[in-house]
Amino acid sequence: MTAPALEIRDAGKVFRSGGHEVVAVKTMSLSFPADTPRLITLAGESGCGKSTLALMALGFLAPTSGAILYGGRDLATLDRSAFRGFRRNVQAVFQNPYEAFNPVYRIARTMRRAARLLDDPPKGAALQTLIEEALRRVKLEPQNVLGRYPHQLSGGQLQRVTIARAMMLRPKVLVADEPVSMVDASLRIFILRQLVEMKDELGISILYITHDLSTALQISDELLIAYRGEVVERGDPSSVIGNPQNNYTKLLVSAVPVPDPRARWTAELDAVVA
Repeated sequence: MTAPALEIRDAGKVFRSGGHEVVAVKTMSLSFPADTPRLITLAGESGCGKSTLALMALGFLAPTSGAILYGGRDLATLDRSAFRGFRRNVQAVFQNPYEAFNPVYRIARTMRRAARLLDDPPKGAALQTLIEEALRRVKLEPQNVLGRYPHQLSGGQLQRVTIARAMMLRPKVLVADEPVSMVDASLRIFILRQLVEMKDELGISILYITHDLSTALQISDELLIAYRGEVVERGDPSSVIGNPQNNYTKLLVSAVPVPDPRARWTAELDAVVA
């Protein structure tokens, strides 16, 4: 049996400082097959451990318990060469694109540096073509962005550069942590379409982290609901949202606004989640 491209196995994270402990993630598990791209959504309120899990999946945080496995191997055991392969094949799109770029590098330099992660990095005209094709795929004209610094681009433009940078590397998994929360409505649709196309056309699995159940329903193959550091419900998105079993999931679904001006919320916002 082929090992999953990326597996989060009973991962937990506890932050300790001055004798105090904060449990960010109790235990969470999910897996991306090596041979079939999947778009898995992890949804829940702020503070439920979604972003902490994303940082563990990307190798930026080590789990306190459990493990993050890449190709069946624990990240903690990878040598430098293997970890370089992991870094190329598990890419990220973060909530705030301005925090994902070196502010003193022009976009062209950032894209060139990213291309170094490729097994056989192109050079010269071939590298330029690779970069330009990636930018055009996200509807950006290379001549309008490559010579600029990050602060000279809008948040929507910079988020599309982030996606182009990841697509250029053809990763196995993309971790997208609230990728549309800082862009306007029209760009949200475009970026979500790009994620779906990355899965369908390029074979890239995606961990989509959000608090927005409506987008999760539209684009996901599997939906996980997180509450207080653990997954409380998971399954087909239409089943989880259409017929929730967990009380917290029911509360989340009831809080989604209904597009009817005559409708009124009936859920008690101070309801106790069992």
